[in-house]
Amino acid sequence: MAVSQGADALGLVFYPPSPRAVTIEQAEAVVRDLPPFVTVVGLFVNEGREKIGEILSRVHLDLLQFHGDESPDECIGHGRPHIKAIRMRDGVDLCAERERYSTAAGLLLDTYRKGTPGGTGEVFNWGAVPADMAGSIILAGGLAPDNIEQAIKQVRPYAVDVSGGVEREKGIKDKEKISAFMRGVECANR
Repeated sequence: MAVSQGADALGLVFYPPSPRAVTIEQAEAVVRDLPPFVTVVGLFVNEGREKIGEILSRVHLDLLQFHGDESPDECIGHGRPHIKAIRMRDGVDLCAERERYSTAAGLLLDTYRKGTPGGTGEVFNWGAVPADMAGSIILAGGLAPDNIEQAIKQVRPYAVDVSGGVEREKGIKDKEKISAFMRGVECANR
């Protein structure tokens, strides 16, 4: 559904506590049905190397997204490029994080909420993104059809990431919301 509406990438959540989590079998089925040129992203939260390796042996993933407290060393060595999620809160030094995670293909900026690795549905202060960094980040955190155009125009990110903002209930995507979101992306980039 997301790809038919123009999504360039599809995220598969391999974090069992998430209402959006997929099993290896579900992920295999999704990937099998994707058209060419869609980037498949595997999302992990503090997952061990062995489990990541097991998933990679069965599911074609183009990019890994680390959304927990992984160190730079824990993000490398999987044979795939990766992005590192940074949970935005007061005092986060994005320039220092970019240097710390210099091996990452990019940084994904999400909203911080204590005890929750992501998917909060809350927006962070977009003004905290340095202008010289904006074009290399993936903006996430509370994005939805009603704010995506403003978010892109204000931040000018390389890409945006949405999940909860296009759901009718946790873990269940809504075609109309996806379509409205993609229209907002298109309008922002005119």
